[in-house]
Amino acid sequence: MITLRPVEATDLDEFFSHQLDPGANHMAAFGAKNPSDRGVFDNHWQDILNDGRITVRTILSDGQVVGSILAYHDAETPEISYWIDRSRWGQGITTAAVGQFLAEVTERPIRARAVADNVSSIRILERWGFQQVGETQGFAPARGAVVKELILELA
Repeated sequence: MITLRPVEATDLDEFFSHQLDPGANHMAAFGAKNPSDRGVFDNHWQDILNDGRITVRTILSDGQVVGSILAYHDAETPEISYWIDRSRWGQGITTAAVGQFLAEVTERPIRARAVADNVSSIRILERWGFQQVGETQGFAPARGAVVKELILELA
């Protein structure tokens, strides 16, 4: 059973361990420059949790913390972002979490971004009605290279 709840302080230890995975960092591409720096991680999460414009939830699978999902404002359009423990990929968790989150965060349009080769994330977003509206390129610290990123929108 997949559920969302507000982030609790103890969730941050799990989030930190999830983002240490090199494979997950490669797929996300735009994670922290040094994912093992706990100070930078804690500072980043304090900024998220203290920003009243950001809606953030912990994703639970059968009561276990498996990831996070949030919506923030990039310019005037809100944007959704998520991170799931790589050991839980392919189990339908992200798909369910995105659906629940979109039922809670109802502002539209809402956007999402995914590296062009992150086919699974793109499929999940398309399943919930997101359509590609653009693309950009940027330097991805986790890959040490410039990558193409798709911009998707749910109207």
